[in-house]
Amino acid sequence: MTGKQKATLVVLLGAQFMFAIDFSILTVALPKIGDDLGFSIDNLQWVVTSFALMAAGFMLLFGRIGDTFGRKRLFLFGMVLLTVSSAVGGFADSPEVMLAARAAQGLATAIVTPSGLALITTSFEEGPLRNKALGLNGALLSLGFASGSILGGILTDLLSWRWDFFINVPVGVLLFVGGVLFIRESRSDIRPKLDVPGAVTVTLGLLAFTFGVTGGERDGWAAPQTWGALLLAAVLFVAFYVIELKTPEPLAPVRILHANTVKWGNLGGLATFSMESALSFLLTLYMQQVLGLTPFQTGLMFGFLGLGAFIGGTVAPRIIGRTGAKGALVLGLLIQAVMTGVLFWLGEDMAVSITAILVTTFIGGFGHVLAIVAYTVTATSGVPDHEQGLVTGLATMTQQIGFTIGIPIMSAVAATQYGPLTNGVASVSGVLEGTTFGMLIDGLVVFAVALLILLFLRTAGGGAKSASAEPRQEKQPVVN
Repeated sequence: MTGKQKATLVVLLGAQFMFAIDFSILTVALPKIGDDLGFSIDNLQWVVTSFALMAAGFMLLFGRIGDTFGRKRLFLFGMVLLTVSSAVGGFADSPEVMLAARAAQGLATAIVTPSGLALITTSFEEGPLRNKALGLNGALLSLGFASGSILGGILTDLLSWRWDFFINVPVGVLLFVGGVLFIRESRSDIRPKLDVPGAVTVTLGLLAFTFGVTGGERDGWAAPQTWGALLLAAVLFVAFYVIELKTPEPLAPVRILHANTVKWGNLGGLATFSMESALSFLLTLYMQQVLGLTPFQTGLMFGFLGLGAFIGGTVAPRIIGRTGAKGALVLGLLIQAVMTGVLFWLGEDMAVSITAILVTTFIGGFGHVLAIVAYTVTATSGVPDHEQGLVTGLATMTQQIGFTIGIPIMSAVAATQYGPLTNGVASVSGVLEGTTFGMLIDGLVVFAVALLILLFLRTAGGGAKSASAEPRQEKQPVVN
């Protein structure tokens, strides 16, 4: 890489790392936030849900807007929004202000994440350099999610939960300045009209889907608001598909949605993200309610997962170079599946269980990030630069949906094994049965997806088969 490329990559990876941390940094601080701001126990989850709703719901729309109006411009706007909303969240004195700030952070995530990933893919040509950049991106993404809860616990204990927000302000300013100085503008010569009907239906559909899934655990899967939201999402997605078939300038061309690499690559991404986030949730319950660890000790245990993830991201490009994107994706998923499934045999013995968790999460984190890098390479390869915002928007939307749906779904699976509850609380043996059963199902889901990808993902050479037959029509990015 040239010096300019390295500086660009530092800025873009720094932004992706910060947004990954933001998703999980408030997890351990939620009880304290509830006490200070007067959240009721049933509304506290909206601190997380409001972020996830906005991030997943608007990801695809802003990925396409970046293609049309400029990815650097959108990236910088998103960094300003994140910095301002973080300051507002830090000074929040009511639940309403807090939720507005978290929703704005989620919207900033939807703006910056696809733009940042598209800037990476358009700044580095397909091949070793792009794979290396995406490998570092995957490593820092998972490391950010793993370390967010640790950082949040430290800041909350030593200072205040408000510093979970304030820390973004100086970092956001630095990344904004770095973006102005080092990032080259990247946009398409082709400037189609924005598909407003398609944008409205897919955004509302994603919002309804995310709301329905996150409400499943909270209100029950048979609750009218849960299945009603999921039914509405299905109707809106069908409407979106019909609109994309008929409109002359679609938001998401159907040929892209049907492309083999885009379809199967994103399925792999959905499986690895959703099941890894669910595993983190199940392990948190197990370590605190079965082994009796404190929240801070639990956060430290996930450090081994972050270490394995970082190593996986640094070596993933070499593995992809030897096995191809498909081989690396299948291998990463299989490693994650096996390391998750074997946790079914966890018990109540402290020493044995801690050793097993450290070993399996380290190896599983390696496989998880290998799968992340491979699915990103697969889902963005062979696509013209003027559609990189779309495919990276799909890829990053897959991440957000995966993080959103994994926990409520596997929590419901675990709950089937908890047995009788006393005042709404399961016994230690019930939590053990539920969480280990959930880990077994988690691993089996990832294993099944790995087999599907092995059978149905088609590749050309070592990379992904072209998802678009169109010639590259984008001008070279110019320096601002």
